[in-house]
Amino acid sequence: MSRPPLPPFTDETAARKARTAEDAWNSRDPAAVALAYTPDSRWRNRAEFLSGREEIEAFLTRKWARELDYRLIKEVWAHAGDRIAVRFAYEYHDDSGQWLRAYGNENWQFDADGLMERRIASINEHPITAAERKFHWPLGRRPDDHPGLSASGF
Repeated sequence: MSRPPLPPFTDETAARKARTAEDAWNSRDPAAVALAYTPDSRWRNRAEFLSGREEIEAFLTRKWARELDYRLIKEVWAHAGDRIAVRFAYEYHDDSGQWLRAYGNENWQFDADGLMERRIASINEHPITAAERKFHWPLGRRPDDHPGLSASGF
């Protein structure tokens, strides 16, 4: 299975790869998202270490069961060869109604078919009020005319 764009990445293809990942994560469909990773993909997400699509899918299922009304924006920070570094921010609320915003960085490494074989994520979050929210589009894909991170002042 091939997942274009393929490495080595250009500015344009790295941005397209990041937007494709953002769109997939905003779908909140763990099974579909997991298909973007190699069958033996390795992750570090905060202090959690995962290996393989099954663990990734289970992780995402847990994540989106507790991170409600999740909306994410990713932006390329740098790229070279088969690697892309992105920064991101996302907002969600928990089951008590408390809104949170998370910020972080991810380092991605891809195989020749464009599947992610390694993901290293560092993430911090803090509570926000509903009035402090910045991501208001309907659930799902971020509209093309919605500002990205830099344009939103992040």
